[in-house]
Amino acid sequence: MTETQTKPQGPDPIVEVEQFGKLPDGTVVLKYTLQNGLGAELEVLEYGGTVRRLTVPGPDGKPRNVIVGPDTLEGWVKEPYYGQLIGRVANRIAGGRFALDGKEYALATNNAPGGIPCALHGGEQGFNARLWKLRAFFQGTEALVPAWAHGQGYYGPEDACLYLTLESPDGDQGYPGAVHAEVLYVLTPANTWRIVYRLTADAPTPVAMTQHAYWNLKGCAQGDILDHTLQVSAARYTPVNAGLIPTGELAPVAGTPFDFTRPRRLGEAVDADDDQIRYGAGYDHNFVLDHPEGALGHAATLTAPDGMAMEVWTDQPGMQVYTGNYIPDGLATPEGPTCRRGGVALETQHFADSVNHPDFPSVILRPGQEVRSVTEYRFPKA
Repeated sequence: MTETQTKPQGPDPIVEVEQFGKLPDGTVVLKYTLQNGLGAELEVLEYGGTVRRLTVPGPDGKPRNVIVGPDTLEGWVKEPYYGQLIGRVANRIAGGRFALDGKEYALATNNAPGGIPCALHGGEQGFNARLWKLRAFFQGTEALVPAWAHGQGYYGPEDACLYLTLESPDGDQGYPGAVHAEVLYVLTPANTWRIVYRLTADAPTPVAMTQHAYWNLKGCAQGDILDHTLQVSAARYTPVNAGLIPTGELAPVAGTPFDFTRPRRLGEAVDADDDQIRYGAGYDHNFVLDHPEGALGHAATLTAPDGMAMEVWTDQPGMQVYTGNYIPDGLATPEGPTCRRGGVALETQHFADSVNHPDFPSVILRPGQEVRSVTEYRFPKA
C-alpha cells in the first residue's frame, strides 16, 4: 500500500505511507516518510513513534542516515528504545516506587544497573511498545490537528508534519490516571527535526517524555562515535549511585570527565578511572542545562570528524548523554551491522527519578493542566 500526500501549493513537502511489517500478533505497522524536497527524509513507524532513519545531506552533498537502529520491526521488539518515544516517565525511578498525594505506587522493575532494581522508560510496555495513531498534515490542512497546535510557530508552509497520538489508561504499567499523549514531528526545509510534546491527564500522575534517538553523524553502521566531539551547555550534572539513580546533588562539571562546556571528544574520558564513569560503563548521565526551564535554548552540539554537525535545542531542564555502552556488536541496521558505542543518545528530559526528588523540576501533571515541550535537532548547512 502506498499513498502520497502533498500540500496544495506545490510538490514540497511530501509524506509517503507504506506497510513496514507486522507485529507478532499480526498487527500491520505502517511507515511514514517525510521529505522536505532538499535531500532530507524522516522515516517514522506507527510502532513506538519510532524514527527508523533520518537522512540529511553530508558535507560531501551525499545523503547520510544519521540515526542508528534496527532494520526490521522484529528488531525493535527484541531491542527496544532505538529512536522511539519514551513514556510515561523517561529514565529511571528508584526501586520502581514513588509516593503521590499520600499514596504509594509500585511499578515493574525492568532494569537493574549494578544489581539495583529500578523502573526504566515507562515500564515493561512503555510508550515505545505501543501502536501510535499517525496523521500527516501541512500548513493549510490544520483541521487534521487540534487547535492547540495552530498559530504557535510549530510548523510553517514548507514543513512536512506528522501528528501522533496515544491513549494511556488509568493503571497503565502501574501509573495512576489516564494520560492523553500528543506529539508533532516536523521536518523543515532547514533540515531541522522539531518534536513537540503535549500531555494531559484526568488524575495526578508523573509524566516525562523523551525521544531516544541514537546518533552517528558519520552515518549509521559507520563505526563507533568516540571520534565525535560534543559540547553541552551545562555547568552541572546529576551524579548517580551504582544503580544510576541521581543522588540529588547538582555537581559542577569543571575538572571532571563531564566537562563538555567546550567541545570534547567523546572517547577522551569515556573509560576514565572515575566511579561515575564506572557506574555507567561510560557516559549515561543527566546534564543540568544552563538555560531557564521552559525557554528554548541550546543544549548541545555534536560534530563528526568530517565536520558534519548537529545542534540540539530544547526547553527541557536536562539532557541525558548515553554513549551506547550496551549497543550490541552486530545489531542489524538499514546500513549494515553496528558495534558497541555505535551511536550516542542525547535525550532531552526531566532529571531521572525526579518523582522522588522534590528539589528537582516537577514531573507531576494534574487535571486541568498540560505539559507542553519542544525539542529540535538542527543540521546547519555547511
